[in-house]
Amino acid sequence: MGTKTVDETVTPAKADDENVDVTETTEAPAEAVTGDESEEVAAEATEAAPSFVGQGAAAVVSAALALVSLTGGWIGTVAAARQTLIGQLETRSDAAVATQIQAVYGDAWQSSALFAGLFAVVALIVGVVVLARPAFGAPGLPQPAWIKSVAWGGVALGVIGLLLAVLKYTDALLGLPSAG
Repeated sequence: MGTKTVDETVTPAKADDENVDVTETTEAPAEAVTGDESEEVAAEATEAAPSFVGQGAAAVVSAALALVSLTGGWIGTVAAARQTLIGQLETRSDAAVATQIQAVYGDAWQSSALFAGLFAVVALIVGVVVLARPAFGAPGLPQPAWIKSVAWGGVALGVIGLLLAVLKYTDALLGLPSAG
């Protein structure tokens, strides 16, 4: 081995005065693990660690259902439209104005509120189950913080949605106008 100088001439490398042993000695472990055993160990380690995928998905579902309870969903809209049609068909043209308003608009309003309340209740149940799940799972593994945050968001929005649905259903919030 040598080094090159600027004019491309090779000079021999200088030998060190000390001899260095560069061979490594490694001791084999007392119990050698074969390929099949290492795959089993890896599989057991993978099975033992939970992925929290189900809890995360349930937390997102809780938040989504709570948002639907606040904004209204397709099912609530269809139910309200159906109730409006039923009110129009069943109400006689010579009925009192208050009766017509209640049959055509009030029942549809309450139907929409009912479905919003159902979505809110389901969001609350799913969110509470996600938050309570660690109490029944592996005691040494804490639930990731983002799952707790999303589940608490679903629970909070579910409570707000349920409160608004009850107020809407009872006509305390944006009640029907009087016909008098």
